[in-house]
Amino acid sequence: MAGVEPLKARRLYLLLRDRIISGEDRPQTRLPSEPMLAEQHGVSRVTVRRALDKLAGEGLIERRPGSGTFVAGRRTEAPVTADFSNLLTHLVEMGRRTEVRLLSFGYVTPPPAVAEALGLAAGERVQRAVRLRLIDGAPFSYLITHVPERIGVSYSEAEMASTPLLELLERSGIVADRASQTIGAALAGPDLAEALGLEIGAALLSMTRVVQGVDGEGIEHLHAFYRPDLYSFRMDLVRTGPGDARSWTPVGPARKGATRSRGQAAARAETETHQRRSTVRRGSTPRKTTP
Repeated sequence: MAGVEPLKARRLYLLLRDRIISGEDRPQTRLPSEPMLAEQHGVSRVTVRRALDKLAGEGLIERRPGSGTFVAGRRTEAPVTADFSNLLTHLVEMGRRTEVRLLSFGYVTPPPAVAEALGLAAGERVQRAVRLRLIDGAPFSYLITHVPERIGVSYSEAEMASTPLLELLERSGIVADRASQTIGAALAGPDLAEALGLEIGAALLSMTRVVQGVDGEGIEHLHAFYRPDLYSFRMDLVRTGPGDARSWTPVGPARKGATRSRGQAAARAETETHQRRSTVRRGSTPRKTTP
């Protein structure tokens, strides 16, 4: 029975948190008193207090002595948002906006999956680093990077602790040209939970990214874990294509007021291309135009 109350406290915390995050309980709304919450949910006041303590620790509620407990004013979007359409620029900007703590730095033999992703030769080592990134003093990401040793020797441990990795790579003459990444979900193990200030088993965003240079060589492998309450991914889309074949297509972020015209231009260009191809397939000769 010892584990029953902690489970009930977590269930109540998640229930109240969902109501706050969804906007059902608006900022500055007063929550029911502890005795009332205990009666409503069939739990003890100690259980209610544990749930409220966690909400307060996350800045979701404010306790006002003599007045009660209120939903805190809070941004609806995560403090850090990654833009898919301008990924490499975002990485440098985020490195400048946030604080980083270097947890480990060394040269090791990479795991087989990392060696394969980077296209390393047999026995080739990598520079491995583990960093914790924070915003406003709160940890939001846990980053494990592997860089081929021949590139990693161009920067020091002190530089890694103070400068975005992409800047260090490009300073050494390596140009990041493209990247591929996979996003999923993970659960926080003991080390991750402690580093990110979460409970063991908490849900995380998981992302694996492989960055390549201009000639296609692998220059960085990143495995990152993010707190979903402090980090999010964004992609801007427009509808393109003709008729029933219209679909969503990723685009760069438009300036305010320009999204519609950009989307319409992309759709029109796609439609015109399709029409020209259809004309040629039917055996018609496209009419020449004056350059």
